[in-house]
Amino acid sequence: MDFDFSFFLVMATAVTGIIWGGYVLLRRVRPNVAAGKEPVIVEYARSFFPIVLIVLLLRSFLVEPFRIPSGSMMPTLLIGDFILVNKYAYGIRLPVLNTKIIEVGKPKRGDIMVFRFPKDPTVDYIKRVVGLPGDRIGYYNKQLYVNGKPIKQTYIAEYQGVGQGSVMTGARLLSEDLDGVTHDILIREDQPSVQGEFTIPEGHYFVMGDNRDNSNDSRYWGTVPESHLVGKAFFIWMSWDWENGGIAFDRLGTILN
Repeated sequence: MDFDFSFFLVMATAVTGIIWGGYVLLRRVRPNVAAGKEPVIVEYARSFFPIVLIVLLLRSFLVEPFRIPSGSMMPTLLIGDFILVNKYAYGIRLPVLNTKIIEVGKPKRGDIMVFRFPKDPTVDYIKRVVGLPGDRIGYYNKQLYVNGKPIKQTYIAEYQGVGQGSVMTGARLLSEDLDGVTHDILIREDQPSVQGEFTIPEGHYFVMGDNRDNSNDSRYWGTVPESHLVGKAFFIWMSWDWENGGIAFDRLGTILN
C-alpha cells in the first residue's frame, strides 16, 4: 500500500491540535486537575502542531515537491530532477479528498502537468498537456495534430545525452510549438509508436511525454479527468545525477517551459 503523505499530515495536524487544544481547554475549565508540570505528550503536541500545520498548508495549497522517477519527459526533465509544482494553478483542493473548493484556472496547452494516474490514483504522473476538452488529437508518423492541423516541429540535432540522459543519445531532437509554448521533444525514428485520432470529452485532458517513443501516456490509457489534476510543474530546485553520483548543478534553478 502506498504511503499517503497528505493523509499523514492531516492526521498529525488533527492529533497534535486536539492534544494541545484539549489541554489548554482543560486548564481553563478545571485548573486544579491540570495544575503542575505540562505532560510530555502535550509539550510535543505544542511544539509540532504549528510545524505540521504550516507544512500541510504549503503542500496542499501552494507548492509541492516531486521527484522525477522516469525518462518519459526527456529532454525537459531527467531522472533525478526534483521539481516544484504549483498546487493552486488549477484550483484549490482539499487535501486527501481532492475536492476543488475554489476555481482558479484551467490547464493550458503546453503545460507540464502533474496528475493522479487514472488507472491507479495513488500514483502521480507528469506529462505535457497537448489536448483540451473538445479537441481532436491525432498522432501519425511521429507527428502531432490538433484539430486537424499539424503542430510545428523543427529539427535541431541528433540528441547527445549526458548523465541520466545518455540512454537517449542518437534520438532526433526537435523543437515543438504548442500554442506558443516552445519545448524540445525526442523522437526515435526506428521505434514504433501507437497512432490514431482521439476526441477529448468535456472535463478531460490529453497528455503526452516529451520523450515521445518512451512515454506511457494518453495514447495508451486515455484522457485525464479534471478531478485527477494535482498542479503545474514550474521549477527544478534540485537535480541528482545518479550515473555520476553528484549534483547536476547546471540544472538547478531551471524554469520549466
